[in-house]
Amino acid sequence: MQELNLEAVVANIPAVTDFVNAILEELDCPIKARLQIDVAIDELFSNIAQYAYAPGTGPATVRVETEQEPRAVILTFIDRGVPYDPLAAEDPDITAPAEERSLGGLGVFLVKKTMDDVHYEYREGRNILRILKRI
Repeated sequence: MQELNLEAVVANIPAVTDFVNAILEELDCPIKARLQIDVAIDELFSNIAQYAYAPGTGPATVRVETEQEPRAVILTFIDRGVPYDPLAAEDPDITAPAEERSLGGLGVFLVKKTMDDVHYEYREGRNILRILKRI
């Protein structure tokens, strides 16, 4: 297990992505899975940065674990911001015309569709969002 602790600000998304991608390269992760993980990082970390501590900022942790059978990578995003379960929101209607869709929710929807497992819990004053991608 490897962890990165940093301030939850949008400017740190590249640092999180680089941290995770270095691990994915060591695992010889296929490019398609890596790109899907990169999108998930962008979406999930930006949500933490924009909403967890609004209007201020606070700490965040990104934990990376791997499994061998089946081969998978697990990313866990942890913050001490306001309790918020992004998985509780109803999925957007992607069949509706763009002008009729409500704002928000598409990024988390993409994460749910491209990851093999997504789990949220609020425990001990922390939001803990775990994603698993089989590689």
